[in-house]
Amino acid sequence: MALYNLSSYNKDAFTLLGIPGLEHYHVWISIPFCFIYLVAIVGNSILLYLIAVEHSLHAPMFFFLSMLAVTDLMLSTTCVPKTLTIFWLGPQKISFPGCLTQLFFLHYSFVLDSAILLAMAFDRYVAICSPLRYTTILTPRTVVKIVVGISFRSFCVFVPCVFLVNHLPFCRTHIIPHTYCEHICVARLACADISINIWYGFCVPIMTVIIDVILIAVSYILILCAVFQLPSRDARQKALGTCGSHVCVILMFYIPAFFSILAHRFGHNVPHTFHIVFANLYVIIPPALNPIVYGVKTKQIWDKVILLLFLKGSQ
Repeated sequence: MALYNLSSYNKDAFTLLGIPGLEHYHVWISIPFCFIYLVAIVGNSILLYLIAVEHSLHAPMFFFLSMLAVTDLMLSTTCVPKTLTIFWLGPQKISFPGCLTQLFFLHYSFVLDSAILLAMAFDRYVAICSPLRYTTILTPRTVVKIVVGISFRSFCVFVPCVFLVNHLPFCRTHIIPHTYCEHICVARLACADISINIWYGFCVPIMTVIIDVILIAVSYILILCAVFQLPSRDARQKALGTCGSHVCVILMFYIPAFFSILAHRFGHNVPHTFHIVFANLYVIIPPALNPIVYGVKTKQIWDKVILLLFLKGSQ
């Protein structure tokens, strides 16, 4: 019976191929990817700058929004630079520790994004349904507790995945037909039973996210009930406008993410190329669109953007 050293297998580098079947189009695909990534970097950076320097934006809603911007930057920067390198220079090697690091930050930022959207839904619920108690409920101390709690929860959800992958023996191919190290894609290269990886990687994160989605849905149902009871038409429009931007961001985040997760587990008939393309979209599209949606739909931010880009530029 052949014996092998697990540590020697784990230390071998992996090779990321990119998008299988579209290798000849990598350079062309990189153009929109690079543009969208730059939009994400610039948009989220402007958002963070405005929230940091404008005292009127120092409120729980915008604190959560700044946290979403930081997490979006982490999500896209974890994957996109390596993806662009593959598109421009061909298949790229990534060390095993580097692969584990990318895997962790990819999934950690995804679960954290979901938790931040839940926190933002709670913030809007309190602001609209209990406006007189808003400052007493969402105190700075409470906001810090929420941030620490959702960050710790996200960390705990995916740390076991890193340990599970770290203890797998990779005695076959080290070629990953993907643009980044994704948990199940890496685990499937192992020459061992990966049932625990599959079920933990599917059940725990998706149940965590589904709980977030249910609570977000309940929050917005209660918000809508409260909004339609407001006596002033302007107040209703303002509340619906703010909540509308949140709903747009939520849909942009969850729809491609759920498709990618479910396709890994059940999508045996989904073409691999289509799956890889879709998996790349959910790490690049929401981070680019979030600051645009909030900039256009949130009047406080839009006014500050106009002031920053036009009025200051004309002085």
